[in-house]
Amino acid sequence: MDMAEPVSLHAGDVLIKQGDLGDSAYVILSGEFEIQKQTGQSLIKIDVRNPGDVVGEMALLSRGPRNATVISKTDSETLRIPQEAFEKLLESSSTAAIAVLHWVITRLTQNESLLHQQEKMAALGTMSAGLAHELNNPAAAAQRSAADLNKYLMKWQTLTHQIIATAYQENQTGWLNSFMNEATRHFATPLKLNALDRIDLVDQLQSWLESNNVASAWELAPAMVNFGWSIESLERLKGTAFFNLSIQWLGTGSLAMGLLSEVQHATERLTQIVHAMKSYTYLDQAPLLEVDIHEGLENTLVIMQHKLKKGVTIKRDYSANLPRIEAYASELNQVWTNIIDNAIDAMNGKGEISIRTYTEDNKVVVEITDNGPGIPEEIQARIYEPFFTTKPPGKGTGLGLHISHDIVANRHRGLLLVESKPGETKFKVILPKQIKGESNHE
Repeated sequence: MDMAEPVSLHAGDVLIKQGDLGDSAYVILSGEFEIQKQTGQSLIKIDVRNPGDVVGEMALLSRGPRNATVISKTDSETLRIPQEAFEKLLESSSTAAIAVLHWVITRLTQNESLLHQQEKMAALGTMSAGLAHELNNPAAAAQRSAADLNKYLMKWQTLTHQIIATAYQENQTGWLNSFMNEATRHFATPLKLNALDRIDLVDQLQSWLESNNVASAWELAPAMVNFGWSIESLERLKGTAFFNLSIQWLGTGSLAMGLLSEVQHATERLTQIVHAMKSYTYLDQAPLLEVDIHEGLENTLVIMQHKLKKGVTIKRDYSANLPRIEAYASELNQVWTNIIDNAIDAMNGKGEISIRTYTEDNKVVVEITDNGPGIPEEIQARIYEPFFTTKPPGKGTGLGLHISHDIVANRHRGLLLVESKPGETKFKVILPKQIKGESNHE
C-alpha cells in the first residue's frame, strides 16, 4: 500500500515501539502522544506530540529500527504514511523535504539536550550518595569526640580544683605556676611521631605508670605520649604530695586536648568536602572562567573519595607551571569525573590511576591513565558513540564518554583521545588556553 490511511487509537495504545523496524510515518490529526526512550534500566520521557506533528520519520530516513516508543495518551487519530509514499513525497516536493529536515534537526536537538540532562541527573544521584557517605564519616567522628570531650572536660575541671586547693594547702603556689606553665607548653605543641616510635613510647610510659600504681594507665599513656610527656619529665613529680593528682590531671588534660584536635580535624574535613563540592560545581559563578586545572582535578578526587578509598591509588605528576585556561568549569569537572569513574569501574575498584599534566604546542594536556584490562581494539572507535557501553545493564547509560567528548571537542574546541592496551588505558584531554578564536581541527 502506498497511500495514506487513517488510524484510530485509544488512550494507552502503542503507536510505535522502540526497536521495531519502521515502515511508516504518522501525522497526528487529534489527541496527544508521549515519546518515551528506554536507556539501560531507565525509561525517559522525551517529549509530547500534538495535532499537526509528525512521528516515526526518523526510522524511515535512517532505514533502521525505531529509537523511541510513541504512546497515545488520549483517544487519538493519526494519518499513516507508508515508507514508499513518504519517499515519493520527499522526491516530489522540496517544501516537504525542508519541513522534514526541520523536524529532524529539532528532534536531534531535543533528544541530545534531554539525554545530557538525564546523564547529569544520574551522575548527580551517584555523587550525592557518595557525598552523603563522605560527610557522614567526619560528622559522626566529630559527634563521638564531642561527647567524650564533654565527659573529660568535666573530670578535668574537678581535678583542676583539687590540684589548686592542694597547692594552697601545702603552700606550693610557686610549684603550681611552674607546673601549669610547663603543661601549657606541652598541650600547645603535640608531637608528630611515626607509628613504631609511638608504640614504643606508649609501652614504656604505660609500664612506668602501672609500676607507680597510677589508675587507668592504659588509657592515659597514649594520650600523654601524643603531647610529649615522657618518663623523664614525670619522674620529677615523684616524692611530692601532688604525684598521683598531677598525673591524673595531665592524663585527663591530654585526653581532652586530643579529643579537641579530633573534633577540629573532623570539622576541617567537612569544610574541605563542602568547599570542594562548591568549587566542583562553581556555584554562584559565571560559567566561563579562568580555571586552575589542578584545582578541578583535586576537587573531583575529593568528591569521588568514596569510590577511590576502596582500593584505588592516585599517582600525580602535575606540571609546576601549568597555566590557567578559559573553560566552562563545571562541565570540565564532569569530564574528569566521567573518565576517572570509568577507570575505577574498569579496574573493579582496585588499581592505580595516574594523572599527568603538562603543556604542549601552547595547549594544556591532561592524561588520565589506569592499569585496568584495557579497551579491546575493535571497539575503541565506538566508545564516544551515544548509548554504546561495555558495562552490564543498569551500570552505565553509554552517555558518559559521549558527553565528555562533546564538552571537550565542541564546548572547549579541544581533543579527547584514547590509547589502550592490556594493562594501560590512557585518556588524553588537550585544551586550548582560550576558547574564543580557537578552531577545532579534530
